[in-house]
Amino acid sequence: MTTPALSPARLLEAGMAFWPAKVLLSAVSLGLFTALGDTAMTGSELQAALKLHPRSNPDFFDTLVALKFLERDGDGPASRYRNTPETAAFLDRNSPRFLGGFLEMANDRLYKFWADLPEALRTGKPQNEIKSTGNSVFGELYSKPERLEQFMDAMSGISAGNFAALAEKYDFSRHQTLCDVGGATGQLSMFVAKRHPHIRCTTLDLPPATAIATRKIAAAGLADRVKAQSLDFFADPIPKADVVTMGMILHDWNLEKKKHLIRSAFAALPKGGAFIVVENLIDDARRENAFGLMMSLNMLIEFGEAFDFTGADFAGWCREAGFSRTEVIHLAGPASAGVAYK
Repeated sequence: MTTPALSPARLLEAGMAFWPAKVLLSAVSLGLFTALGDTAMTGSELQAALKLHPRSNPDFFDTLVALKFLERDGDGPASRYRNTPETAAFLDRNSPRFLGGFLEMANDRLYKFWADLPEALRTGKPQNEIKSTGNSVFGELYSKPERLEQFMDAMSGISAGNFAALAEKYDFSRHQTLCDVGGATGQLSMFVAKRHPHIRCTTLDLPPATAIATRKIAAAGLADRVKAQSLDFFADPIPKADVVTMGMILHDWNLEKKKHLIRSAFAALPKGGAFIVVENLIDDARRENAFGLMMSLNMLIEFGEAFDFTGADFAGWCREAGFSRTEVIHLAGPASAGVAYK
């Protein structure tokens, strides 16, 4: 039996993955997909629209074609570039499904911090703004309203699909009230309220975030069923509700604080109530969900002791807090909802 020849191709592809990543992130940062919109442009027109040096044309644009981030009609200088269906839907700022804000944040913040992953692995310490300013990422964000809103919009872009899936897949019919802890812009509450008109929702966060949420809830026409309320979830008790949700919150903290939040949710719920976390839950064998595992490394870079976790981890912590049973509901891509019932 012949042994297949070994190839370094996959190793080289992974090792040089920063090339295509930076090409895409640069295109988003430059507003290329928004500039194209639903039109087509020649390389010269696109170069002029983005105010780029002539050296960028055609290499940059053709690289995006080869990576399947742009389509091109024809060959040569007269050919015209246009968005793919995916980039038109998700990377054109004028699209209601725009998630480029998250990629802009990745380009502006995470890209440079991930260069220090080896140091994070050696020291267990965060590698973000805290190294230069002494402030945590949340301290930096909440002190600067414009950056806070940019961050929240970025998170909203990647969370929308998961929150919409939660509103669709979880049976909210038996519940009347919901509190979303760390609700940021109020997005999760708004998705649930739109899908389930009988539910009254409260989105809870610190005052700067609450102000942003109040404005966005009013703009969505949901102020009669969704309210924003200030809460420090480590200092204040969670208000009583039939459902307590946390969207991408639990992974921000160490084990002690994770358990504190789970106990707080348990105390807020009635018998038959549900605690729901939306996270990139790692598969129990820790072999498949590479995104969830890399998100946990990202938590190391951002916070040091914070980490992502498996559905089995979540179930164990919730049983310890007094919950009777748990389940995992797959949402979209690498994300799932961990649900604990009281």
